[in-house]
Amino acid sequence: MTNPLFQPFRLGPHTLKNRMVMAPLTRSRAGQPGNVPTALNAEYYRQRASAGLIISEATQVSPQGQGYAWTPGIHSAEQVAGWRLVADAVHGAGGLMFMQLWHVGRVSHPALQPGGALPVAPSAIAPTGMAFIVNAEGQGELVPFVTPRVLELDEIPGIVGQYRDGARNAMAAGMDGVEVHAANGYLLDQFLNSSSNHRRDAYGGSPENRARLLMEVLEAVCGVWGADRVGVRLSPLGTFNDMGDADPEATFGYVAERLNDFGLAYLHVVEPFMAGNAPAATPDPRGEAIMAMIRMSFRGPLIVCGGYDQAKAVACLESGRADLVAFGRLFIANPDLPERFRRGAALNGWNEATFYGGGAEGYTDYPSLTDA
Repeated sequence: MTNPLFQPFRLGPHTLKNRMVMAPLTRSRAGQPGNVPTALNAEYYRQRASAGLIISEATQVSPQGQGYAWTPGIHSAEQVAGWRLVADAVHGAGGLMFMQLWHVGRVSHPALQPGGALPVAPSAIAPTGMAFIVNAEGQGELVPFVTPRVLELDEIPGIVGQYRDGARNAMAAGMDGVEVHAANGYLLDQFLNSSSNHRRDAYGGSPENRARLLMEVLEAVCGVWGADRVGVRLSPLGTFNDMGDADPEATFGYVAERLNDFGLAYLHVVEPFMAGNAPAATPDPRGEAIMAMIRMSFRGPLIVCGGYDQAKAVACLESGRADLVAFGRLFIANPDLPERFRRGAALNGWNEATFYGGGAEGYTDYPSLTDA
């Protein structure tokens, strides 16, 4: 029987050469000053162009949207030019690439904000945990999160505008589409979840109200790209960055159904047993029911992501659980992951110490089979 991972797939106007997606992976290696992609970043993505689709690392749509040291942006001319290097490298190697558009909301720190301002959020609720900042010596440092400032009602159109501008800049950079990041506890997810959204206006309360900002952002981004070149990422039941919702079935059931109104390229779901890029300490028993509900409710292509190996990915596709499978850490350590899967070759292990920050080590120096 043919391995479904290696079957082509039609995604909007694009034909993917396989059903393996490179997941968005923050690596904190943007060039400084200015958080600008570099030739090193272009080489990293070029090496992985055998994926059916590459989704870029999360890319802030404004200076306010930054939440970690050395992450790339898509709000300056220099950044657009840097991402053009990346897109050209990926296309030259026969790949397809979407950019993930990102605003972190409260998951930031004044050290990363313009003018040392407080991060913004739907409500003035600090997340637990630590922010990864650049200290006075230019080194990465973990410091406690602060209580964010509430976004005022008249500021929200400006947030939508940041995503619209980011989408335009991603197009100018030569990307093939964009993914709106509404997962893992960042700004749009903060609005979706009742634990982080205590608003009493049109953006808080009911699932419809809490999803309003996401829908406005999608409308703006689809207006730039056309809906068939736009995806969205969700993390139902996700706990990363201190997330939680009182009724996730109602919230994400509403969102999944509402997304059908757009005709999106895809919905990308972080499996409910994940917390960010790592397995959750205690998986939520509602996870399978939530995933089944989303699969039934959303009528477009579904990408799933969450600790898959080849056997699990094949089973997922054969069962109809999803249409495409995203791989994260396996793509970090194995730039030629599709070929390794195809041959049944051994996989490189990854080095977590080099995930964030640094240079070529642990980034572009993982060997391919052709290097052997």
